[in-house]
Amino acid sequence: MTADDSYGRLDDDDYPAYTMGRAAETLGTTPAFLRALGEHRLITPLRSEGGHRRYSRYQLRIAARARELVDQGTPIEAACRIIVLQDQLEEAQRINAEYRRATETAHSSAVA
Repeated sequence: MTADDSYGRLDDDDYPAYTMGRAAETLGTTPAFLRALGEHRLITPLRSEGGHRRYSRYQLRIAARARELVDQGTPIEAACRIIVLQDQLEEAQRINAEYRRATETAHSSAVA
């Protein structure tokens, strides 16, 4: 990958552009907090060729949600589970809405 390719990927939410130190600094937390999120399988950082953890902006948004819950007194394990469940609920609601639209469209076509 050339330098020009790397710069183009910086707009990609899934590109692992942040080192652990930079990610922790951005979130106002510690590297240990990020490691704990990985241990609880909330986020799984990619690894550089040297084996260092690298985080994407998408992963930082998830980590920020966890940090907010932990700052409010929620144990980290529970915070991770809450976020997973919230995301699963959101996905289920999205799928249900798609099914409802498809059903309404099919029903409208059958009536017409």
